[in-house]
Order: sequence, then C-alpha cells, then structure tokens
Amino acid sequence: MSSQKKVRVGIIGGGLMGRELLALVGRWDALLDHPVRPEVTAIADTSDAVREFFTNAGVSESYSDYKELLASPNVDVVYIAVPHHLHEEIYVAAINAGKDFLGEKPFGIDLVAAEKIEAALVGKKNFVRVSSELPFYPGAQAAIREVQSGNLGEIVEVRSGLLHSSDIDRNKKINWKRQRKFCGDIGVLGDLGMHAAHIPLRLGYKPTRVFAILDDIVTHRESAAGEKVDCDTFDNAVLALRAANPGNNREFPMFWEMKRIAPGESNTFFFSAIGMTGGVRFSTKNPAVYHTFALRNGEQVWSEIQPGHVTNWPVITGHIFEFGFPDALLQMWASYFAEREGKLGDRFACASVEEVLDSHRVFAAAIKSHETRSEVELSNV
Repeated sequence: MSSQKKVRVGIIGGGLMGRELLALVGRWDALLDHPVRPEVTAIADTSDAVREFFTNAGVSESYSDYKELLASPNVDVVYIAVPHHLHEEIYVAAINAGKDFLGEKPFGIDLVAAEKIEAALVGKKNFVRVSSELPFYPGAQAAIREVQSGNLGEIVEVRSGLLHSSDIDRNKKINWKRQRKFCGDIGVLGDLGMHAAHIPLRLGYKPTRVFAILDDIVTHRESAAGEKVDCDTFDNAVLALRAANPGNNREFPMFWEMKRIAPGESNTFFFSAIGMTGGVRFSTKNPAVYHTFALRNGEQVWSEIQPGHVTNWPVITGHIFEFGFPDALLQMWASYFAEREGKLGDRFACASVEEVLDSHRVFAAAIKSHETRSEVELSNV
C-alpha cells in the first residue's frame, strides 16, 4: 500500500523470536489496510553466526554491540529479545536513546529492575509495549469479548496459564532460562508469567493476595561441555490469587499456572472465566474452537463455537482457514505499530508497562509466599 508509513526496525537479540520477527515482516502484505510497513534494517547480537543469518537475509546494518544499533539514525523502533538479566540495562539505554521499542517479558529480572525501567520512562515520549502474542488468537479474542459483554454475570472463578513440557527430558542440556543468575529468583514466573497475566489484567481483575506453590523439579542439568550445572530456577508455578471484582466488594479466586514440566502438554495457553450466568474458555490445545456456558431453561449448557480466522487486525486469509502461532505474532506486531501511529482504535492492544509492573508485583509476592508458606498481600510487596 503506497500510503503506508515506513518504519525501520532494529533487533537486539537475534535468537528464536528475533528470527520470527524477520519472517513475519516478510508476510506483512497479509494485513489489510495497515497504516505501517516495517522493515528490519539492523541487527545487534554478540554471535557472528546470528548476525550472518540476518545479513544474508538482507538486513543492512550489523553490530556486535547493541549501543551501536541504538545510535543508528536508520532505526526507528527496536525489538529487544535478550536474557532477563540484561533487560534493565538495554531497556533503559533504549529509552535514553529516544527509541520506541517492544520489549520481551518479564521486562526486568525482578520487580526492582522493572520499576527502574518504568522510572526511566517518566517524562519521556518513548512508545513502549511488552511482548505477549497468545491473546491474539481468535478464540482468545472471542473469550475476551464474551467477558466484556456482561453475559457472565458476577464472576465466580478465573483461570489462565501457559503449560509446556520442554523440560520433561532430564537429559536436556541446560540453557540460560534454567539459571537464576540469568532469570532471577522468579524463574518460570518471569519467563511464562505474562502469558497468564495479560488477559486477566486487561479485564481489570487486579490480584490483591497470592498463595504460591513453586516447584523446582530438576535441580541439575549438564552443560554443553558435559559439566553438571545447578538448575536453580523454579520449573513450575501455581498461583492461587484473590482478585478484586469490578463492580462490587467481593473478591473471587483466580489461578495462574506457569509450567515448563507439564506432562501431556506441548505449549498450551489457556484462559477461562466462569460467572453466575455464563462462562467462557479457550485453549490453544484445540485452537479452532472456544466454548461458552449459559443457563437455558434451567439447564446448564456448554456450547462449542468455531471463531474462524477472524483477527484483531483484518487479513487476506480466508475465514475458514486455521490460525497459528506465526499469525498471533503478526497480529501482535500489527497492534504495536498501529497503536504507535494512534490508529489502533478499539482493537486489542499489546501488553502495557503498567500491566507488566502489576504482574511483577504478583511474582514478588509469590516468592514471599513460597518462602513463608503463607498468603501474601500485594500491598506488602
């Protein structure tokens, strides 16, 4: 589209998600009437092989030092996908360089780091959002609309989470996500927690108290060199929360689950909300459908609905075709760039800095709960 505004994108951290961004930019024409056309113009990564991958794909600027990318006049927006212990340093540097960016979760290794990033934004005009793509599935979007419709009545219970089994193999070599020095005390909470938090927080379900069950199942793994290394982050987390109920004084139970070792699960995102007069549930384990609950003539009825390829931002793809993870990423980035241009309208937006700070407060309280084996008020964090 000739009227599209060109936006030059730099990627700091060219791993899995950085490569996904490069690929989806190539699919940008799948979007209909989008106001922006992104182009990846720069890559920063400490690995020569990673940088070579991007330059071979036509990315013109390549840096081993991220500071050089932030200084480039040919970069308008930055995607930052680096280990958690580097978030504070690089996010603050991007803010001070005047760059807009989408940062990976958890937006700092802990609450203190996240608050320092937030403080750096005070008085600045940077447009900053946080990566969280799974709520952009059509079924998840339909579930959100169902909750917002008021059909559920007074909320009884909410559940959300991300379950996978990437660590079920005890012989899997250790990587940075399994070491506290890179992921902090919160471990899996930081890595997977925003998947559980994004929709509930967007719906206004603010946690007030938390009781956490945190589990470190595999305590050691081998390095690539065959050395035994402490695997000292939590593998699994189940948080039982009390959440404020918009519209009345009653708090309801809410459960967030984040698991790297969930036998039987590949990479399952789920959300459900049950109320006195209705309910809704969605899971990527069966992504072509979502379910609604209603009371009809005194009967309790669950209905299965196929939402089709109906997306947050319209696309050329036909309604009957299946939606997948690359499509969710495309929708997330379409949302980011449209909101940055002030043209998102009432469509679903990327996770905000405020929401990710709220999630960090929950995670910090969860650590206290684990340590004391008690329920912790978030106001005490």
